[in-house]
Formats: sequence, C-alpha cells, structure tokens
Amino acid sequence: MSKKGFISEFKEFIMRGNVMDMAVGVIVGGAFTAIVTSLNEDIITPILGIFGGTDFSELKVTLGIGELAPTLYYGNFITAVINFLITALVIFCIIKGLNRASERAAAIIKRDKEEAEAAAPTEKDCPYCYSKIDIKATRCPHCTSQL
Repeated sequence: MSKKGFISEFKEFIMRGNVMDMAVGVIVGGAFTAIVTSLNEDIITPILGIFGGTDFSELKVTLGIGELAPTLYYGNFITAVINFLITALVIFCIIKGLNRASERAAAIIKRDKEEAEAAAPTEKDCPYCYSKIDIKATRCPHCTSQL
C-alpha cells in the first residue's frame, strides 16, 4: 500500500463523525473532571471536614521508619473515589434526563402521527351519485362512474 493511500485512509478515518464526536467528548470530559475535582476539593471535602474534623488529603500511613520510608496517601484515594461517585451521579442524571426527553419526544411524534392519520379523510363523495366511497376508489361502487 502506498503512503498516499495510507494518509488518505487515515484522513477519512479521522473525519468520520463518530471520531470527531469522541474527540469532543474527551475534551468536554476533561473540563468536566476539573469541575468535579474542584467541587470535591473546594466544597465537599471542607464540609465533610466540619462534621468529621478530617481533611482527606492529610490522611496517610508511613510504612517503616525514617525519611525514606514509603508513605501511602489513602486520603487522596478517598478523594478520587468521591470524585468518581460525583461524576457517575452527574452522568447518570444527564443520561436519565436525555432518555426521558427522548421518550417524550418519541411519544409526541407518535401522537402527532396518529392524530394526522386520524384526521386524514378516508371517504369522499361520488361527484355523480353523491354516495360515500373510499378515498382511494377510482370507480364508484354504486353508480360505476369512473372518477
């Protein structure tokens, strides 16, 4: 395969709608992560600190003795779990709202379609004998006139 073919194939792949949507999603997700992290660190953690008297970022365990002993910062892990739970809750609420909106839109479309079908006439008058006949009829069943 030539390089030109590879490059044009790659360009076609990149320009697909789903790849562009994914790129936008990643960018928005990054910005959303910063918002959730700020919400947790700047609002929720201080509020929880009032009740529990604990700042999660200060929670740690030193394994061993001395300056070079490894330290486990489990408070940071708790903060990450809270960030995840907040993110999951917000995404759940957004998806639930979108699903509800799409269900409502589908119900409205279905109702409008049913109303349009119900409102459409199914019969017409024969111009010769004035009998009621099917709207699709090309010949009157009563007087046999061609319509």
